[in-house]
Amino acid sequence: MELLKRARGQRGGVMLKRLLLLFSAGLAWHGPAGAADLDALERSGTLRLLAVPSEQEKHFLSMHSATRPGSDREVLEGFAKARRLDMVIVPVEGWDALVPALLKGRGDVIGGGFTATDARRAQIEFTDEIFPTRTVVVTRKPSPPVTSLEQLRQAKLGTIRGSSMAEDVLNAGVPPGRLDLGIPSGGLSEALKSGRVNTAAWALEGALLLREADPQLELGLFLGKRASLAYGVRKEDARLREALNGHIRMLRQTGTWNRLVVKYFGDSALELLKRARE
Repeated sequence: MELLKRARGQRGGVMLKRLLLLFSAGLAWHGPAGAADLDALERSGTLRLLAVPSEQEKHFLSMHSATRPGSDREVLEGFAKARRLDMVIVPVEGWDALVPALLKGRGDVIGGGFTATDARRAQIEFTDEIFPTRTVVVTRKPSPPVTSLEQLRQAKLGTIRGSSMAEDVLNAGVPPGRLDLGIPSGGLSEALKSGRVNTAAWALEGALLLREADPQLELGLFLGKRASLAYGVRKEDARLREALNGHIRMLRQTGTWNRLVVKYFGDSALELLKRARE
């Protein structure tokens, strides 16, 4: 109530209306640093990026490298600079903790290889796509690439238990008896090298990176629906989302997005990403 009295005395009806809207939405007032829409960010001078620091996702966001900070980090630092903001990274432990952290006001935007899923869309909004993703079938020479469902159903295939890749493989009609679901995250290349499996289903962005490290890997058939990596914001932060979308469109128009893809994922990545969208 003290805040409401001060609002009447200092700024009249406008301030009072804003406070009432915040309270009616069940939000706590923390001042500019705790609100995330564009005006509040520009007053605070800081953009807080929520991300899960991970060596496996360092192509999107690295906490340590100055020369290769990651594609998402380069995009969002460029956005912050254009808005005269300082970007700070707020580390979060676990992908399932990112949306709760955003909703609690711990940060302003989620990035770092974050997939726009239907379950997440029910709670937050996403920007335009920053990177396409999809399940891709991977083999290692001398095994030939898998280019048809018939080949896939005859393969000794591995992927991660409980993942969207496993769902896509089962939906494609691969017999459960031909599946090895015990491959750990990051263990694809070793499983193929050792002969534990001769085929694997992996997320496209991860497979692109592994192929850069191991040129013997070949990418073949795509499975399931195309999905998108994007940046997450709170539903009420419409102006922030609009500004981020404008920045993403500018990067595509100027060729900067293509440059970042090649820098972090290799020379052939653009053609593969085009195939993944089809």
